Amino acid sequence: MHSPVSESVIQESLLRWIVLLPLLGAAINGLLNRRLPRAAVGAIACGSVGLSFVLSLTAFLRLAALPAESRLLVDTVAKWIGFGPLRVDMGFAMDPLNAVMALIVTGVGFLIHVYSLGYMSHDKGFQRFFTYLNLFIFSMMTLILGENLLMLFVGWEGVGLCSYLLISFWFNEEANAIAGKKAFVVNRVGDFGFLLGLFLLGATLLPHLGAGEGLFSFQVMQRHADVLAPAATAIALLLFVGATGKSAQIPLYIWLPDAMAGPTPVSALIHAATMVTAGVYMIARMNFLFVLSPAAMHVVAIVGAATALLAATIAMTQNDIKKVLAYSTVSQLGYMMLACGVGAFSAGIFHVMTHAFFKALLFLGSGSVIHAMSGEQDMRVMGGLSKKLPITFWTFLAGTFAIAGVFPLAGFFSKDEILWKAFSGQGGGVGLYAVAFLVAGLTAFYMMRLVVLTFHGQNRASAEVRHHIHESPRSMTMPLVVLAVLSVVGGWIGWPAFLGGSNRFDQWLEPVFAGGGQMVAAAAGHGAALVEHGAAVAEHGGQALAEGAAAAHGGGHGNVGLERGMAAASLAWGLLGLSLGYLVYSRRTKVADKVRGFAGGWPYRVLLNKYYVDEAYDGAFIRPGFRLSKTVLWKTVDAGVIDGLLVNGSALVVAVFGSLLRLLQNGLVRFYAWSFTVGVAVFVVYLSLKG
Repeated sequence: MHSPVSESVIQESLLRWIVLLPLLGAAINGLLNRRLPRAAVGAIACGSVGLSFVLSLTAFLRLAALPAESRLLVDTVAKWIGFGPLRVDMGFAMDPLNAVMALIVTGVGFLIHVYSLGYMSHDKGFQRFFTYLNLFIFSMMTLILGENLLMLFVGWEGVGLCSYLLISFWFNEEANAIAGKKAFVVNRVGDFGFLLGLFLLGATLLPHLGAGEGLFSFQVMQRHADVLAPAATAIALLLFVGATGKSAQIPLYIWLPDAMAGPTPVSALIHAATMVTAGVYMIARMNFLFVLSPAAMHVVAIVGAATALLAATIAMTQNDIKKVLAYSTVSQLGYMMLACGVGAFSAGIFHVMTHAFFKALLFLGSGSVIHAMSGEQDMRVMGGLSKKLPITFWTFLAGTFAIAGVFPLAGFFSKDEILWKAFSGQGGGVGLYAVAFLVAGLTAFYMMRLVVLTFHGQNRASAEVRHHIHESPRSMTMPLVVLAVLSVVGGWIGWPAFLGGSNRFDQWLEPVFAGGGQMVAAAAGHGAALVEHGAAVAEHGGQALAEGAAAAHGGGHGNVGLERGMAAASLAWGLLGLSLGYLVYSRRTKVADKVRGFAGGWPYRVLLNKYYVDEAYDGAFIRPGFRLSKTVLWKTVDAGVIDGLLVNGSALVVAVFGSLLRLLQNGLVRFYAWSFTVGVAVFVVYLSLKG
């Protein structure tokens, strides 16, 4: 078994530039602003992220050249906090996990930057948009490459700020400003839980640190994981609260669908490929903590499965093309959380990668459609676009087949691995598998519904809109083609053993998650036996654990025939969903009308109105909070106590004393002489009595 923490690390100053280059681009464009021509702004913004991707790839290759047990690059920039036993460094690190994330963020981010050159070409906020976009990449790379949990949190808050700025980018529209505020406030709720978990973790670990050990360093925390065991459940659940905000899980998912108010490249970058996966990455990064608490893992799995199902059912009824994709994103994030909850961390990260490819493609494809439809987003007035937007259509179809899990596209491999682990993983079972399996079919159905309503049939827009429909410029279509290729072949690196592959993706991540497998095995106890490569077999016929073990990865454990059969079933289920979606919305449209009218139409209205969750939150939290703020915090505390008692009251006291003192300053010399005489007399009497 490879040790998850190597004692000897390699210093690599390249890492800081991966993070700082996008910040430099944001600084140049932000400070010079309108002094630069648009071409220069675009070149600086795209070039900084492109260079960051090149450096990420260089660091990845250097990492790959190292032995598996030594794959860790560290770049300590400076000492950040240091007093007494407390030490926190400002630095960056790269191991197999954040190497994957760095390539995803900078690679997909670069493509989205290029796409934005065409999409935002006529927007008056062009410079400001690319400044925010670069700033977001900087924050996301700080989150990913941060050497410790505190650095991760700095990036975590940075992407929250950039999300607010980009969602409300067109702030002249009230709905956009409200959506930005909603995203910011909801994420603050989650971040409060994250901070509490951070404090509890620090208080638990600090007394046990040796000289020179950084408090929140991932290496140090993993080395002292046994110390965290008594508080593991509380810490893990508090950190998970933060993850429910960033990664849009129940109950804090409500901000993400409204975030579609921002420009479409923002939806693709932040709310599909990068920021929303921050919670999944954090849990995978802290896997050594989460596996110490089966209860916390179970909560993560259940919340993930519930979120996936809830969002998938809502997506089936939405008419806004971006809202369908938004709820699809929430559903897929639930899939990733489910994978982490059953201990399949590498499967969750694998789906993060493939999802970045096909969901960025789908969002950018929807942007191309909206661009062609003169800003229209309602699918009910679209249709017939396949011939006028051929590149957009075929690339969008590739993304649809990928998310539906059609073999051999990327989504098939990551989704199939999650389905298998939901059935056979630690804490998994028939219930979680059934939910995940159902969601897979629903996903295929609503995505084909989107394709049919958008690209097939007759266009239902006005004559003026139809007259202007045209394919997007090359700056927008080329990223679509690249992402479509990645959506097809991007999952082949995880080709499973039951199909004759070796799942090289799992092997690459094995050193990162091997320690978690060892801890699970140790926690199993009661007859569990550690076998070669860290796999553990419980005495009651438990499943093989330690996902880091090569035998456990890629379907090497369990019944290969069963896994192959379940993969075939999921493929057939996805194809059935696609077929039904095409049939119902292309050939049998009356069926859809009958379903909408079923049981008086209330089930459809419930889904169309998103289970009335926003209305429930408005009644339970927003309105009472507003009344509390208005009647108590404003009129009583602010106006009454602070203004009335503290501010006005102190002013009244000063005024009264000033008025009394003013009596002594009347300008009469004889009064001053008399006062002086009285004062001297009192002083003499005092001295006489004292003597």
